[in-house]
Amino acid sequence: MNEALVITMLVISIFGFLAGGVWVGLTLAGTAWLGMELFSSRPAGDAMAITIWGASSSWTLTALPLFLWMGEILFRSRLSQDLFKGLAPWLDGIPGRLLHTNIVGCAIFAAVSGSSAATCATIGKMTIPELTRRGYPQGQIIGTLAGAGTLGLLIPPSIIMIVYGVAADVSISKLFIAGIFPGMLLAGLFMGYIAVWALLNPSQIPAADQKLTFFQKLYQSRHLIPVVILIGIVLGTIYTGFATATEAAAVGVIGSLILSFLQGSMNWKVFKEAVMGATRLYCMIALILAGAQFLTLSMGYIGLPRALAEWIASLGLSQFGLIMALMVFFVVLGCFLDGISIVVLTMGILLPTVTSAGIDLIWFGVFLVFVIEMAQITPPVGFNLFVLSGMTKKELPYLARVSCPMFLLMIVGILLLYVAPEIATWLPRNMKM
Repeated sequence: MNEALVITMLVISIFGFLAGGVWVGLTLAGTAWLGMELFSSRPAGDAMAITIWGASSSWTLTALPLFLWMGEILFRSRLSQDLFKGLAPWLDGIPGRLLHTNIVGCAIFAAVSGSSAATCATIGKMTIPELTRRGYPQGQIIGTLAGAGTLGLLIPPSIIMIVYGVAADVSISKLFIAGIFPGMLLAGLFMGYIAVWALLNPSQIPAADQKLTFFQKLYQSRHLIPVVILIGIVLGTIYTGFATATEAAAVGVIGSLILSFLQGSMNWKVFKEAVMGATRLYCMIALILAGAQFLTLSMGYIGLPRALAEWIASLGLSQFGLIMALMVFFVVLGCFLDGISIVVLTMGILLPTVTSAGIDLIWFGVFLVFVIEMAQITPPVGFNLFVLSGMTKKELPYLARVSCPMFLLMIVGILLLYVAPEIATWLPRNMKM
């Protein structure tokens, strides 16, 4: 069999379906069916039924709709306003001043959301009008928000990490723990960039607000207490081994419901909107997962994973060369597919190659999230760019340009992660699970 011909036909099939407006999940399933019918002797019908049922009934995947529901509840609460009130007094004295609220706000919300789009939209609704009103340059407001919004994928709980954990059969709790230090590293790089830019362009940063005393700042910080408690409960139950990721997600849903009730932002209408919002999003993700699982099975019967692994091995790439090649591959793929589709579509093919290269699968999961974050701010299908375009009415080329420094900083983050892999692996290796 000519593997190049098979791959070409499958790629044409995928992009042909997508160009015709077919849903991603159905595109993957349809391509898998065509592949099995044309290039293997295995009947496609029963294989599709068994695979889709298995992909949809995984207990590990239960954490996903729960974390989505928690994010939807908090998205409709007063969290965003309280977040700004609590953060602003502490950030006003740092070079760049309130531009840092984009980074710190996204990092905090990422720890209770798990979604890049939800993080970007929620924090953007808060910071864009407020920072614009105060006179901060719009390019920096939007650019830093686009980059910081991707922290929703890296800082646990992360939806992408759940999907990767299921696809790679890796502990989701360990993946969550592995994302902590890399998430802090990336947030630190973003804040460092803002500080350096502000020192080089002091005239573009508005004057500081009235200075508050330390005790006044502490008093303003009371607005952060509810979300900090919720983060501590959700992540604490995972890190102490008291609960699995799925059980912690259920705790998060209950906590977010209690929090929104206490805030007075929860009513029957909001409850229904949160449930329906999470249901719609999960159904979309579940369909993609099912289709991709069938495509993975189909390519296994055709023999593509083995052929691809042999081809990559024949290139004689070093471990660093393989990582750089995969980075380019995933970023290019991210220009056309969303992060979840990338994970479930490629893991069945690439994991044997990654394992044979001696790459730790926990580390690779963090690396994968990094490059998918990069794809969130690259056109033409950068999800964060779409979110910001809807909020700011700006064109995608402008949004991609102002986000470019964040993209470059993510490359720096990947290089640091490769040079010092303990950034991702030390914590899960040394914590009791």
